[in-house]
Amino acid sequence: MSRLLALFTSPNLVDVRRRVIFTLAVLAAFRIGVYVTIPGVDRSVMQALLAKQGGGLLGLFNLFSGGALGNLSVFSLGIMPYVSASIVMQLLGMVYKPLEELRREGEAGMRKINQWTRYGALGLAIFQSLGAALQLEGYNEADMGGLGGAGDVVLHPGWGFRLATILTLTTGTALIMWMGEQITERGIGNGTSLIIFAGIVTDIPGGLIGYFQTNQGNIQPLALAAVATMILAAVATIVFFERGQRRIPIYYARRSVGRRVFGAPAAHLPLKVNTAGTIPPIFASSLLMFPATLANYRIPGMAAIQGMLQRGDWLFNTFYAILIIFFCYFYTAVTFQAVEVADNLKKQQAFIPNVRQGKATAEYIDYVLTRVTLGGSLYVAAVCIVPTVFSEAFRVPFRWGGTSLMIVVGVALDTASQLEAYLLARDYEGVAGGGSATRLRAREVTP
Repeated sequence: MSRLLALFTSPNLVDVRRRVIFTLAVLAAFRIGVYVTIPGVDRSVMQALLAKQGGGLLGLFNLFSGGALGNLSVFSLGIMPYVSASIVMQLLGMVYKPLEELRREGEAGMRKINQWTRYGALGLAIFQSLGAALQLEGYNEADMGGLGGAGDVVLHPGWGFRLATILTLTTGTALIMWMGEQITERGIGNGTSLIIFAGIVTDIPGGLIGYFQTNQGNIQPLALAAVATMILAAVATIVFFERGQRRIPIYYARRSVGRRVFGAPAAHLPLKVNTAGTIPPIFASSLLMFPATLANYRIPGMAAIQGMLQRGDWLFNTFYAILIIFFCYFYTAVTFQAVEVADNLKKQQAFIPNVRQGKATAEYIDYVLTRVTLGGSLYVAAVCIVPTVFSEAFRVPFRWGGTSLMIVVGVALDTASQLEAYLLARDYEGVAGGGSATRLRAREVTP
């Protein structure tokens, strides 16, 4: 507590304090926007629908949007159009040469790619907002099996409502993208991940209150104990693997300066067990939600696919696990280039013991990284699926699932590490307290 107090009082930490306050202010503005409803709708009917069907993909989308879908907010699409556009751009980067060349240009190239990603996100937002408008017009009491006289979601359907919905939802998505970028540049942590994190965390108190209100007089202590045990086990597993590394030893060639010979100390190349972080479950969830968007346009076959992909169903979990494993490998391959690392080591006159420099070093790093990523991808898939399967099998009330836990814990660890780095850069011990023995440190593991 004293360390946190010093963070907001020490004159040496003005820049860090400004970043933290800016991040909290942007997240607060995002939460306010969640309650700004789009024109021409009755959000009480939508909330009744979510209460009835909240366990499916609709509930997952509402969770990732921070409850914005339930409020029919201008932020109802959330950050998912930007995530989907990022997936498309990264896939194109592997098959489209101009994009690959732009990525190699460094910061200027990445700035251009990010600009194209924003344009793509706005295009997807327009497409999805039209589908959302058509879907909302189809939500009425008869179609939803009766909601106790709740009435229709849309008060005055037609092209006037559709155009207004497209304008407001697309603008809301653009504003969320801007907020995320501002947090990344001027705040603490990754802005996109923090916005999703804020949406999930702020839903926890309401979920707990709703559970106790619904089960008054019928609360089972064993069920609550099972939920608490499962959450603690999942959090411990996430922290254990997220801090795991495979360290490849590196040695530097001796250098002669005059008559003296200097040998640089041995170092290591850290390879994280989960290099992709929380990106794979976010990407996988985004893709599994896409058939629901296409079904709104009455594209043949999409409604059937949407019906098969029910959250918690074995088919959903199977596809979800496959997509998570794929994106773990894909995102690792995109962000970590073994050939570039080998070239940099060669330029620095560094080498891995018993491995030749150049191509052999790149192949060795890629071999080790592939084995490490296999364990990391299986861990991510297990954490995202096992809690949901457990809650379904034993009928334990656990509404957030392993995906939400993975995102919350992963984003919290990354943000804490970045905050620690800012503090240490200013010769401060950091919020972890008492010196290097208590700071957040990685562990060394072997694949």
